[in-house]
Amino acid sequence: MSARVRSAAVWCSRALGVALLVSAATALGQTPSPPPQPTPSAQSTQDAAEQRIRALQAQVRITDAQMPLWNTFAQAMRDNAMSTDSIFRQRASTTPSMTALDNMRSYAQVARAYADNTEKLASAFEAFYGTLSDQQKQTIDTLFRQQPAQNTATQPAKR
Repeated sequence: MSARVRSAAVWCSRALGVALLVSAATALGQTPSPPPQPTPSAQSTQDAAEQRIRALQAQVRITDAQMPLWNTFAQAMRDNAMSTDSIFRQRASTTPSMTALDNMRSYAQVARAYADNTEKLASAFEAFYGTLSDQQKQTIDTLFRQQPAQNTATQPAKR
């Protein structure tokens, strides 16, 4: 696995780890939990994935020769969106009746799914990334560097 792909995977796992720790603290009663937020529909999740795929394809200017590996990567993104959406829907529907132990096991399931999904995505991306020109690599590297900053900027402030 290339250093860039490994770096992205490490960032994702660290972000998930922090989220899980914060969630575990909440589950253990250290802070009150906010009211449940409505989960987006499966269609809106898929629409968001498709929008991201189209945007990346346009911004990186994927060539016809790169399309087979791009399509594999794009499908991994779609599959991850569906899998993650399914896990969160299942969790949202059962959280109100979970015991603390069930809650922790549920977090473990989410963490395993994220790890598995990230590995599949990283593998597909690594193969695709190898086909990119230097200019395309520079473009996608910049886009991926900006993504964590954009996500952080849109998160509500913690009190």
